[in-house]
Amino acid sequence: MLITTKGIVLSSLKYGEADLIVKCFTEKSGLKTYLVRGVLKSRKGKIKASLFQPLTQVELVANHKDKGTLEYMREAKLLTPYQSLHTDILKSTVVMFLAEVLRNTIKEEEPNLPLYGFLENSLGWFDATGSAANFHLLFLLKLTSYLGFYPDESQGDEPVFNLIDGTFQTIKTNNECVTDENVPVLRQLLGTDFDTLSNVKMNQISRTGFLFLLLNYYEIHLQGFRRPKSLAVLNEIYS
Repeated sequence: MLITTKGIVLSSLKYGEADLIVKCFTEKSGLKTYLVRGVLKSRKGKIKASLFQPLTQVELVANHKDKGTLEYMREAKLLTPYQSLHTDILKSTVVMFLAEVLRNTIKEEEPNLPLYGFLENSLGWFDATGSAANFHLLFLLKLTSYLGFYPDESQGDEPVFNLIDGTFQTIKTNNECVTDENVPVLRQLLGTDFDTLSNVKMNQISRTGFLFLLLNYYEIHLQGFRRPKSLAVLNEIYS
């Protein structure tokens, strides 16, 4: 079936001398993996290799067999030109990190319009804003609502956060309960959106500590989730 859909690039891998294998989260079909033939050799083709940088938003035309195998991409064009995500070193490092997280978390070959809209809008916001050192933290926290384990805020004033149940509570009930300085940070971020993110003040130590809490939360709730290899680069660029 010939499909035209918007997509967000999650990864690209060289295959042979001139081909790419590209993984995209598409608006109409969810996660798809494409073979893009000859893109590294031909300069006059319909598809440019530069389209496949992490989290680039494209419009693509592809043959979908929907059998869990490689699909064939016929055409692709840039949909949303970024102004800073691939040129600002801090933002490009964050983009590389988040793309790796999304590769580890999005598995379904079916449309998920709320998730696609969240990615589209949040990336647009990050591209347009001047500086957002805590963007990746709020992004990862909000992403959990689309993955099914967003924290329960109903007892948000309690001093303990239970990573297993995703709840605030009065006392520790297991070894995955948190009582340190990450709890008030979590509480503050739960009441924040991207437009008010600048109100959240964190230093490098607290930023790193909260990121590790979030990754631990992901590991508990997503079977097979792996800490991104780009985590070390992200920590280095923020240090």
